[in-house]
Order: sequence, then C-alpha cells, then structure tokens
Amino acid sequence: MNHTRDHGGGLDAAVKTYGGERLDWLDLSTGINPVPYPIGEISNDAWTALPDQNAMDDLLGAARKFWNVPDNAAIIAAPGASALIARMPDIAQRGGAYIPTPTYNEHAAAFNVRQPMMDQTDPSHPTHIYVHPNNPDGHLWSKDEIGKARLRVIDESFCDVMPDHSHIKLSQKDGTIVLKSFGKFWGLAGMRLGFAIGTEVTLAPSGPSMQDYLGPWAVAGPALTIGTRALSDDIWANGTRTRLAQDAARLDGLVTAKGGQLVGGTTLFRLYEVDDAAEWQSRLAQSHIWSRIFPYSKTWLRLGLPHPDRWTQLEAAL
Repeated sequence: MNHTRDHGGGLDAAVKTYGGERLDWLDLSTGINPVPYPIGEISNDAWTALPDQNAMDDLLGAARKFWNVPDNAAIIAAPGASALIARMPDIAQRGGAYIPTPTYNEHAAAFNVRQPMMDQTDPSHPTHIYVHPNNPDGHLWSKDEIGKARLRVIDESFCDVMPDHSHIKLSQKDGTIVLKSFGKFWGLAGMRLGFAIGTEVTLAPSGPSMQDYLGPWAVAGPALTIGTRALSDDIWANGTRTRLAQDAARLDGLVTAKGGQLVGGTTLFRLYEVDDAAEWQSRLAQSHIWSRIFPYSKTWLRLGLPHPDRWTQLEAAL
C-alpha cells in the first residue's frame, strides 16, 4: 500500500513552474497562522548552552496550564509533532493502526514504514488514530467515535483555534495520547516544537519510553524560551482566535462568490468544493498564489489564510 507524503508547501517547485520571485508568492497551501507569535528577544545563553532542565520544566508547566492537562497526565516535548508521529508505532508496539481517511498522511506513513502492506481501514486494529479537528475537512471526532481501542492517538495539531472541543481530559486515561503542535496556531512551524500528552504508563510501555526515543536535548534552547513565552500569553491567544475567525469568514465570502462551496476546515484553513481543483490551482498560481489540492479528489481545494497585508493579491486573483 503506497502512502505518498503529499503536503502543503512545495513553493520552490511552484515558482519554477509559474515564474516570479519567491517573495512575490502568497503561499496558502498550508494551515499555518500567517501572523506568527512575536518571538521577542532571545538570550545568547539559549543559543550557546545545552538546554537545561529548568527551561524544560518552565515549558512543560506553561503547556500544562495552557491546555488544562490533567494532573495525572505527563507531557513530553519534542522537535515538532512530526517527530512524535514517527514514533507512534514504537509506542503501539504491536499490531496495526486504524486511521480513518481522508486525513493527514504522516500517521499512515509512520506505520507503513513498519508494516508496508497493512490495511489501515480495519477498525479491529489495536491502535486508532484521529486527527481532531481533521485535516483537511475539519471533522470533529466525538468521544463515541473515538471509542475504546487499546491505544488511541488524538492529533490536536489544529485544535488550539477551538480549545473547547479538545479531548485533553481523555489523556488522564491509560491508552490515550493527545498530540499538540506549536507550529500551526502560533505560526512558528520552523521552530519545530510539539507535545505528547498521556499517562506515564501510556508514554512508556514495556520497553523504551517516548522520551528514550527522543533522546536528551530534544528541544532547542530558543524553542524552550519562545514556547514558554507563547504558551503563557493568553491575551495573544484569545485575540488571535478572534482574528482568525474573522479572516476565515472573509475568505469564505471571496471563494463562494466565485462558485466554490465550503466543505469544511478550521479557522486556519478552509476546504472548498470546486468544479476542477487542478484548474483553480493553476489559475491562482498564475497570479503567484499557491494552494493545496489532493490526489484523492479532483474537486477539493484547500486554502490557508493570507497575511493581512496580502488580501488584495488574493482578491485580484479571484
């Protein structure tokens, strides 16, 4: 079974095909907040010294408070959620994974590395993986849908735009891992920071623990500083949620006025049904706007949000 890693991004290839300079392009192919958290000043020590435990403790404390992590759940920080996703087969230890599709394809790719011919559509597998809200359609999984598999992985990389829908309380139960991504909501994907949340038993089954797989100093010093600062800034988070909701509604108005139909998404990305997704992508690319289409659908077009200074470029292209 082939699990091609198709993602947003790939802007260099688009520039090569359609011309222009990279800085002229508006990349709407990802679901990354276009107005990132202001990182502020970073001490020289954060760059030059090995990260110490106090800095990690500060980060995990801020994460615990921001996400209301249950007291009996542990938190592990990693260099991006993708690093944690790649290690989920090690935590699952045995058996296959049920991964409802369409969804973010890195989960399937991680298990495919270990078991290339595994049928990931079989709900009888001991591990179930749910992206919540789902990428690309924004589906929110209920507790009943998540069920009671031996290991349940809930990827909440996009859930910070709707914290009331988080399943973080499930992390206090053995057999559940909630994943969090820092790059999407805070707009700092290049910083590479992600979290796995679950009980000690779940994160460290018999054999090496998730922390063992990541090794020492998994998170860079600057990421520890910025992550702690951002996770402690509720004012910025609340204001950002309001802005994202307003911008998502504005984007819906522009696209639906040109014949697109909203299918779903989050306030970080919108999924539209169009007559010919490849044609829409090509037409937008001629105006140096990059969008996301999918190998399994000829009519789905996904758009992220433009930076506030770049709306006119999108409006002109549409």
